[in-house]
Amino acid sequence: MSSTTPLPAMHETPPEQKFPSLHDFFHPGGLLAKSSLAFEHRPGQYLMAKTIEQCFADRRHLIAEAGTGTGKTLAYLLPALRRAREQKQRIIISTGTKNLQEQLYFKDIPFLESLLGPLRVCYMKGRANYLCKQKLYALRDNPILSGLEEIDQFHHILKWERTTETGDRAEIDALPEHSPLWHKLDARSEVCLGQTCPNWEPCFVTGMRRKALESDIVIVNHHLFFADLSIKQQAGGAPDAGILPEAAAVIFDEAHELEDVASQYFGIALSNARFDELARDTESMLKAKGVSTSAIESATLTIRERSRLFFGSLPAGPSHLGRLEFIDRADFLESRGDAYLGASNALQRLEGELERLREVEEAAGLRKRAADIRHHMKFLLESEDPNTVFWIERRATSGLRNAARNARLVEPAQATAPQAFSTHLQATPIDVSTLLADTLFMHYPSVILTSATLTVAGQDGVPSFAHLKKRLGIPFPKELVVPSHFDYAKQALLYLPPTMPDPRHPDFIAQATEKTRRVLEITRGRAFCLFTSYAQMRELHDRLLAQLPYPLLMQGTAPRHVLLQQFRETPNAVLFGTSSFWQGVDVQGEQLSCVIIDKLPFAVPTDPIMKARTDAITAAGGNAFNDLQIPQAVIALKQGFGRLIRSLSDRGVLMLLDPRIRTTRYGATFLDSLPAYRRTDDIGEVERFFETS
Repeated sequence: MSSTTPLPAMHETPPEQKFPSLHDFFHPGGLLAKSSLAFEHRPGQYLMAKTIEQCFADRRHLIAEAGTGTGKTLAYLLPALRRAREQKQRIIISTGTKNLQEQLYFKDIPFLESLLGPLRVCYMKGRANYLCKQKLYALRDNPILSGLEEIDQFHHILKWERTTETGDRAEIDALPEHSPLWHKLDARSEVCLGQTCPNWEPCFVTGMRRKALESDIVIVNHHLFFADLSIKQQAGGAPDAGILPEAAAVIFDEAHELEDVASQYFGIALSNARFDELARDTESMLKAKGVSTSAIESATLTIRERSRLFFGSLPAGPSHLGRLEFIDRADFLESRGDAYLGASNALQRLEGELERLREVEEAAGLRKRAADIRHHMKFLLESEDPNTVFWIERRATSGLRNAARNARLVEPAQATAPQAFSTHLQATPIDVSTLLADTLFMHYPSVILTSATLTVAGQDGVPSFAHLKKRLGIPFPKELVVPSHFDYAKQALLYLPPTMPDPRHPDFIAQATEKTRRVLEITRGRAFCLFTSYAQMRELHDRLLAQLPYPLLMQGTAPRHVLLQQFRETPNAVLFGTSSFWQGVDVQGEQLSCVIIDKLPFAVPTDPIMKARTDAITAAGGNAFNDLQIPQAVIALKQGFGRLIRSLSDRGVLMLLDPRIRTTRYGATFLDSLPAYRRTDDIGEVERFFETS
């Protein structure tokens, strides 16, 4: 694969054996059936592969909902490989998570190579995942390190750099997730010297780009794809902008995440950390070159001081953590404009001092960073763009993140420690459909969107892509719904307890505790309990802790991947989690035999982005609840319940504690959108289900 073998440029590729047709690959008796994979012919998989191949040929976009168990990865990989090789057209595959990205590259691609021979496939992450040789050598020659732990990490990285072929930090198992040292050594674009860097040729990012240009398939994740797309948009299509090469088509797996990720990267974010990093990098880089001046050191000191004053002057909400809409920017400028101008002037002063260092290569990049921050701050405070919502978020920082995030659930006074938080000023597009239509769907001849959860039942109960098409601005796509390969009516039982009060009723928690305890006793643990809020998760966990004999794991007590590993390895465990456990989690077998969800997962209506989007829909004459809130909640519920049945042999019970799915008119939309689970309101049927397990 391209990670280890030098590849010829695409135009120099020698003649190669053709790949098998889709029929010869997928059908009974075909190449897949003869492989080491446990084969079962899946008509939906073959149909999806044929449809993708046809869309490539017709230069059309496609939305394909492929139920869990379809085998959609091979259904899009083989048509992509065939198109790339036969038409000499590069294709980008973008995944929702790095985990899925790694599964494609390190598991699925090697499997296909065992059947098809060597493949030209490249795997790319964001630049911050890669080591910058120039920064490493500069720190080696002028070590500015903090503490024995950082010194030890530095020597470990220095030794690793001599042998690594990729420079990917994921290879260093011993490096902490939030290592301050790595931030001083990574290859982020804002500190890159580009082709003027003495280490440009051996640079890991240069090598990654070179491999991408030599590859048929480039595997990325959504965050990298949209970060790159945003850079190219801002650069007006300049040929050297961005990191991803040109391609004839893009395939998005886990496409239900696109609106949120695109909104993040088409927006603007500014935090106090960006000011601090600029000051720190300016000092360390120029001192390492021996060209720092007292005027520059004075300017960086001023930037730190003015940044603290500016971010400290921003409005605060009722809690020190969380988001609030920045609706009174004009009033803020009237009353606290001196803090804004002070920070802006400090940046401009640093730009002027760096302008004097014309012969210093690093100075130009630092000067541009200062100018970018100043321009972003001006947009965030002064722009009147009607398609943008402006908001403020205060987050817990690095090591204190979990403790501070949960502090408000236990003792609100703990959330007042200012050193535990960073402040972020944000501008987010309210509607990304036009942006995506112009930059994505008009740019690529074929864009394939696929996921297990893209449709929402229409008024007639039939699955519809209307919500997705409207939110993403995809023009006239071909549509395909591929049913799951699983027999949900036999494998899963949906239990809707009949006497639950409304979630807003004071008795809801007590009743939810009792119903959850009863079901977990029947299932003998082996469950995910998924919640829409940290507060409710913690309360139910604490109530059940003394009532159940099973190990109870809770989000926030350890990193996500550690909790998942503990769950897999601990008999009868129960895992309590919130949003990050609703998707992208795959636990097969009896260890996960039950998924319990507390409420229909409606987004918080006061969230600044959600509020701005509902206001925009209402102002346009639409119904925000029907047009946005219900479809988003339906897709989230499908994702949460989708954790249960992950293979043909899986069996289990789903329980939703929210009675609104049965008592409200909109509840039918949720029920009609779910797979064909067998449903019951009889706890005796839950008991009988496990008696036959």
